[in-house]
Amino acid sequence: MSALPPRHQPITASMTFFLALCCGLIVANLYYSQPLAGPISQALSMSAGSAGLIVTLTQIGYVIGLLLVVPLADLLENRRLILSMVGLSIIAVLIAAVAESALVFLAASLLIGLGAVAVQVIVPLAAHLASEDKRGEVVGNVMSGLMFGIMLARPVSSLITDLFGWHAVFVFSALVMLLLGVAIRVLLPPRQPLARLSYGRLLASMGSLALHTPLLQRRAFYQAMMFGAFSLFWTTAPLLLASPAFGMSQSGIALFALAGVAGAVSAPLAGRVADAGKTRVATVFAMVLAILSFGITLVLPLGSTFSLVALVAAAILLDFGVSGNVVLGQRAIYGLSAELRSRLNGLYMATFFVGGAVGSAVGVWGYAHGGWLTAALLGSAMPALSLLVLCCVEPKEQAATGLPASSD
Repeated sequence: MSALPPRHQPITASMTFFLALCCGLIVANLYYSQPLAGPISQALSMSAGSAGLIVTLTQIGYVIGLLLVVPLADLLENRRLILSMVGLSIIAVLIAAVAESALVFLAASLLIGLGAVAVQVIVPLAAHLASEDKRGEVVGNVMSGLMFGIMLARPVSSLITDLFGWHAVFVFSALVMLLLGVAIRVLLPPRQPLARLSYGRLLASMGSLALHTPLLQRRAFYQAMMFGAFSLFWTTAPLLLASPAFGMSQSGIALFALAGVAGAVSAPLAGRVADAGKTRVATVFAMVLAILSFGITLVLPLGSTFSLVALVAAAILLDFGVSGNVVLGQRAIYGLSAELRSRLNGLYMATFFVGGAVGSAVGVWGYAHGGWLTAALLGSAMPALSLLVLCCVEPKEQAATGLPASSD
């Protein structure tokens, strides 16, 4: 039986806040190294072309965890699983902190991504705690914490690096994870799923879900393209800002990254829109915002004050669209089946994080070979492709979702 509070007891505001805080602090581990690709690659004698591996391997580790660890939340006690991943995160960031070679650091990056999947056990847990009519709102509020963590990780790591060096970033992360693990053990209720499948059958069921769930396929593809553009922007923008065109220090780049925090407010808004059955319209809006965000950076010559303002506006618009779209997708797939929720979430997240890994790698390649113009064109092409698919592929009714037709 589940050890969660009875279903008639709604999730409290304080528990929602705590789950959002957990998500933000844990997911930040994925992004601390993103603005530090330059300093880390120089310190570890990595070539400019291989610097993108720092971000890419972290995201690949995350995808592996989404496919192999997150489904266990439908089988194992959730709190214990979350604590195990937090423990792995502590070990991984400590390895990164003391790494003196590129190989060791890249291996640590893979483990950091693997440990960070704890957030994708927490988000479905929030959905389990929420009532049906408030599920989108609760998931949106928890996801806002996750998005704030993503956005704040970059400026925090840049500022710490400016003051103490990049090694200190990972020591800081280890301390945060240790304190968070204690808080999770004390405050988070246990949850034992009802499923009695073997691990092998659990993983096998994911293949069937991936092949035979059109709603999941569409939402995962949309977000893969959106998150690819997001990762491309935040991997290449620090390189642009540090270039002679702008000549920014790590502290300046950190201040720039704070602009993206404003976009995180779209997550709870998107949850409410999804609860109202307006997911499709909101999805189109999010995609258009992402396309426009890259376009406005190409209007003015790089290096001017106005071009910097355009980059700030682009960061806000892009993050607003991506944050909203991920919640819209989660609200839709969480309505398919409570028993399959963690597996559906794992497939959804894994698919779009593959898009993120591709976006990071393509962005570094594009910037190295054609500058910001090439990177921006590649970035805008990804949400444009998702919009094209949404408009051309006739949506199929998903009677099992219990959502209005407009919700897809």
